[in-house]
Amino acid sequence: MTDTTTTSEVPGTPTFTEHGLIPLPASVARALTLLGGVATAASAFLAWTWTADFPGDLTVYGYPGGLQWLTFTGGILVTLFALAGYGVKGLDWLTPARNNAPAVLTALGAFGTTWFTVIAIAAKLGGLVNLEAGGYIAAVASLLPVIGALALPHPVAGEPTVKAILRASIAKPDRIAPAGHTAPWVQRAVITAVTVVGLFAFAYGIDTEYGELFIGYLIVVVFAVWAAHTAGLADRFSRILAANRSFALAMGFVAAIAFPLTQSDDHYANIGVNILIFGTVALGLNIVVGLAGLLDLGYVAFLGVGAYTAALVSGSEFSRFSGVQFPFWAAALSGAAASLVFGVLIGAPTLRLRGDYLAIVTLGFGEIFRIAVNNMDGDSGPNITNGPNGIPSIPDLNFFGFSFGESHDLGSFTIGRFANYYLLMVLIMAIVVLVYTRAADSRIGRSWIAIREDETAATAMGINGFRVKLIAFALGASLAGLAGTVSAHVTYSVVPNPYQFAGSTPPNSAFLLAAVVLGGMGTVAGPLLGAALLYLLPEKLVFLQDKSLLAFGIALILLMRFRPEGIIANRRRQLEFHETGQLDVPQQATLTDEPAVTKAGA
Repeated sequence: MTDTTTTSEVPGTPTFTEHGLIPLPASVARALTLLGGVATAASAFLAWTWTADFPGDLTVYGYPGGLQWLTFTGGILVTLFALAGYGVKGLDWLTPARNNAPAVLTALGAFGTTWFTVIAIAAKLGGLVNLEAGGYIAAVASLLPVIGALALPHPVAGEPTVKAILRASIAKPDRIAPAGHTAPWVQRAVITAVTVVGLFAFAYGIDTEYGELFIGYLIVVVFAVWAAHTAGLADRFSRILAANRSFALAMGFVAAIAFPLTQSDDHYANIGVNILIFGTVALGLNIVVGLAGLLDLGYVAFLGVGAYTAALVSGSEFSRFSGVQFPFWAAALSGAAASLVFGVLIGAPTLRLRGDYLAIVTLGFGEIFRIAVNNMDGDSGPNITNGPNGIPSIPDLNFFGFSFGESHDLGSFTIGRFANYYLLMVLIMAIVVLVYTRAADSRIGRSWIAIREDETAATAMGINGFRVKLIAFALGASLAGLAGTVSAHVTYSVVPNPYQFAGSTPPNSAFLLAAVVLGGMGTVAGPLLGAALLYLLPEKLVFLQDKSLLAFGIALILLMRFRPEGIIANRRRQLEFHETGQLDVPQQATLTDEPAVTKAGA
């Protein structure tokens, strides 16, 4: 990459300005970026405050603690991208897009984490006087790579501005330098390495013990992922995944199974099992919303139907049928079947409606379900659900003598109660993903997409729109009911309050719909990621108290502004929201064509 030229003779290589936002020589800017990255990482080994009252113990010299580890990580990332800019052998793979945007983004991430920590120390302990010299050194050191990175040449037309540089960071260049032929074992090694890094990154985030550490973690992760996206690494990795789908899926489930082994506290396994439950429900809603294009605002009711069905036949002494105790497989099938029946009963008379009218009817169904189970207490209605008191004392599952309510030793690891249910949900998730992918790739799945794009045209082509939509509604409802049967045993009880349209805590219909839209409609990983974020953020931002929903709403608005197709978007939805030149996938002629750069590099 040449810093001082304004044209490029290499096909696919972006055109650079002579300097960036700050008028410095390119050689000075690159040296400043590298020096700042090294200095930022080194500053994490200094003491930033004199007292251990700030969480993480930042008083030790020679060993980072708490938020200092995140500053160290940010500094290392800046250093790596700066060295890649120098063309260091072995690091050129870091920037296949051949631009300097990753250096800017990682520098901003390290700067944001460091300055957030310094400000948090001053705010929590009562002023800047509580900072040691190391804190000031870290603040200055993290500012250096920002100045250097903003002075680097950037692929923008005309005089560089903040808006132009940000646009260049958001919209990745159309051409990615071809990687050449990569051996299959190398591709699988890359998938394995990314899986391991992702597992430990997720485990670290879920294991954060205080709010400041989680915010710092979010800053580093967001800017690191953004940098990988603009560098072209995300696009190159997606091609590797496409060529090794089965292996990638297997590695994903291996990582999911290994997650409880990374935790010493069963509370985090509880978070994990709830994420999987709500992710499963969101994946069922993704069939209705993402594939068939039907707006369902009362979907959480199907989760409630499955949970109440399992509770009624679980053997609880407070159940209306207290003498009945089904084995789990029978209870799970009963919950899924009950939700499927409700889906058909609700969908048959209402799915002839479209758009807002259908949304209003489904919203009404969700509220009717909550009100109905709240009144089935023997006074206001038949005695079935025990009214607002719900059905408590649901016993733990027992498979062939294996009690899910007890801890079990696996070598040197102890698998607690919630970890047991977590592993069960991983198995159920595998079944749900298989059902979802097979249905989406089938003739019915293609009919759903046709209905979503244009129902009138699809009907004219011979597709029975009502039947296809009813199948989507019923299948999505049954998957939600299946997840509800596990939820009943995890929580020990089932009560009406959670099954509402909106609330400050999940589950609710608004939460599930946001998980699908936020993660990416029409994809498998999107709703799972969306459910993880939406469940984890309120859990970790509880220290904000009544301001947590405000922060959450602002984050959603920003994401929808800059990434309306969702975090993990399929190619079709990207084409709906962006022009071809703004996609984060290479330009292509049709939806089914291979990327143009692949053809050129063949």
